[in-house]
Amino acid sequence: MKNLQRRHFNFLWVILGFFVFSSCLDDENPADSLELTGESMTYQLLENGNSGVSGTAIFEEGEDGYTKITLELNGTPENGVHPAHIHFNSAAEGGDIAISLVSVDGRSGSSTTLVNSQDDGTPINYDQLINFNGYINIHLSNGELATIVAQGNIGGNALEGSSKEYSLSSKDIPGISGTILFEKKMDGTTRTTISLEGTPDGGSHPAHIHNNSAAEGGAIAISFNPVNGSTGMSQTEISMTDEGDPVTYEDIINMDGYVNVHASASDLKTLAAQGDIGINELTGESKTYMLAEKAVPGISGTVTFEKRVSGYTLATLDLVGTPEEGNHPAHIHDNTAAEGGGIAISFKPVDGTTGMSMTTIRETDGGMEVSYEDILNYDGYVNVHLSASALGTIVAQGDIGQNELTGNAKTYPLDERMVPGIRGSITFEERTNGLSLATIQLEGTSDGGTHPAHIHANSAAEGGDIVVTFNSVDGTTGMSQTTIRQTNSGDPMPYADILEVDGYVNVHRSPSELGTIVAQGDIGQNELTGNSKVYTLNEFAVQGISGTITFEERKNGLAQATISLIGTPDGGMHPAHIHANSAAEGGGIIFSFNKVDGTTGMSRTHVEMLDNGGAFNYQDVLTVDGYVNVHLSEGDLETIVAQGNIGANE
Repeated sequence: MKNLQRRHFNFLWVILGFFVFSSCLDDENPADSLELTGESMTYQLLENGNSGVSGTAIFEEGEDGYTKITLELNGTPENGVHPAHIHFNSAAEGGDIAISLVSVDGRSGSSTTLVNSQDDGTPINYDQLINFNGYINIHLSNGELATIVAQGNIGGNALEGSSKEYSLSSKDIPGISGTILFEKKMDGTTRTTISLEGTPDGGSHPAHIHNNSAAEGGAIAISFNPVNGSTGMSQTEISMTDEGDPVTYEDIINMDGYVNVHASASDLKTLAAQGDIGINELTGESKTYMLAEKAVPGISGTVTFEKRVSGYTLATLDLVGTPEEGNHPAHIHDNTAAEGGGIAISFKPVDGTTGMSMTTIRETDGGMEVSYEDILNYDGYVNVHLSASALGTIVAQGDIGQNELTGNAKTYPLDERMVPGIRGSITFEERTNGLSLATIQLEGTSDGGTHPAHIHANSAAEGGDIVVTFNSVDGTTGMSQTTIRQTNSGDPMPYADILEVDGYVNVHRSPSELGTIVAQGDIGQNELTGNSKVYTLNEFAVQGISGTITFEERKNGLAQATISLIGTPDGGMHPAHIHANSAAEGGGIIFSFNKVDGTTGMSRTHVEMLDNGGAFNYQDVLTVDGYVNVHLSEGDLETIVAQGNIGANE
């Protein structure tokens, strides 16, 4: 009874105060006589329900435990009188009236109240007010208290200024997406605002923070007020988890979690929107690698690695051409795709219907922690398999990490040799780690065939030992792919060394017929530049034998000499030389070619030095004072079958 009387007594004082202040508008305002200390705090009063009314609440510390509270509003109607109160709790939670304030005069848009106690008589001073768990409501009128025209949190519920916003992406229901905003309050707790577009009128969408990342899934940690479908909004004050543990703003923005917004309370499995938060937020750093078609035509795509704030990684596989309802296991394997290797990290299987898979990578399958940077430098490749029961069938594949191709590449032709119709090319592609991928592509090989291939030392015209062994060429596809890390003897052999190697490539007919070369080509410093000079070799002592000699410049400045004759007898071997002086003058031998094969009429020779050891390069050939003789045989050098002036004597 006494409490009821006290409340009535306090209410009468508030009413009396209003009339006293109103009657003194033209005289001295009692609030003006209050001595102020200079301490003050201003809170924002925000428009509510498109009222057009907003402003501030200014709290000023006075003597004797009083606080001067001044409400300053914009947009109030001239004849309006707007009741105002401080309520318990936050605006999002709602609460009973704690302190009644002098109503706002619509004409001036202001009111002033001296406060030293709550409506129930509990004393309250300035320090207690600016730490109060409360909010202010400004009402439309005494007859319409349910209509709030302006509202603002105060004390511990006021915002400190720190905030963090995360995106909520559309999931199972097209067109619904938005944001979630976490704002730090003065008391260290959090105001959360979910704002969505595309939600249906009248809908109610439960929302929660879950543990772990969205790709992993996890239990509910914190529940929000449901999202109102008509407005797309939800506001929740968070001070503890659903289990009752205290949680601060800093805890939330560093949380290992994600947000789910559900279709309805009866359909929690259907997600309207979703987004990672806290340490699972994506930093914006990402790397995408191509996954090329392999054993199943039409299936290809990408794998994208995105860095999280935690330093871990979100891996997204995105394929086209996968069959509806298919389920495709996928992994990172050790080494390059050309070498093959064991499974290091398993992804979630690719959903054939969507072609998608999303996986949070924190560690290898063996339990070793792995960061985003580790993946970008990983010695590995990705395989996507046909199914769990057909892991041997690779539908898409691509090198990643340090094995990524830089785009730098060099292609050399592989010419037909002893088996008509087989020819092609070899391409060396640089990897990020400086090594290379060697791809041999031949046409004319037989189904089921296996063709060993190697880099040999020196030029093809000279011949030399095996330096690097490639994976054998598959006759059915004409293909071979090899990662080159070192020579057969164990010496490092990066991409840059291959471009300068003194070598050539041989592709052999079979493991049992290494003597039969099906394709061949000079590489590295022996590559031909395209510059060449052709000289005629005229018929001489043997009727019907004639042809040409062609000198081709190499990258290293040396030359390849090719003699091509017609009319030579099968099985014959014809010595050939450069002689000093012109053919009319005659002169001694200064350079010896490889013998011309009578059956093919051909001879190829690497030109690097004269028989006496003197330097002799492509430019020297163009100016040499000499001529070429092709002889009948080693035992009959006197019989010249073809002859022609070269160099200065052309």
